[in-house]
Amino acid sequence: MPKEWARIVPGLAWQVAEARHFVADLLEDEASDLVADAVLVVGELAANAVRHTRSGWYRGWFLVIVGFADDFVRIQVIDQGGDSEPRVRSVNNSVNAGGRGLLIVSACAKDWGVKDRSAGARCVWADLVRVSG
Repeated sequence: MPKEWARIVPGLAWQVAEARHFVADLLEDEASDLVADAVLVVGELAANAVRHTRSGWYRGWFLVIVGFADDFVRIQVIDQGGDSEPRVRSVNNSVNAGGRGLLIVSACAKDWGVKDRSAGARCVWADLVRVSG
């Protein structure tokens, strides 16, 4: 990944918007579809970090990294880890109306995944296709 930009964001629900603005600003010269998908993806990943990991605890934080390659943009959100593994939930489960963020990420991304990091942290990443103009 030749170029990467990163920002540490406080693990507060209202700071998810800061992560979205950070990504939108970095991608302002890209195709509008890519920007929309990237903002949606980082919003879902950041919200998951705040809601489901220690990043949402007192003095918690998460890290947003945007990497630029020739044919894709990689969005990464590194959180402080949690008790459960991120997973895609079934659309057939009507018990909980939420919990479909990773399904949205999967629909927007060329590829995505989860990497465990040191000290219990976790990185969820998504690659979004860049269209050459």
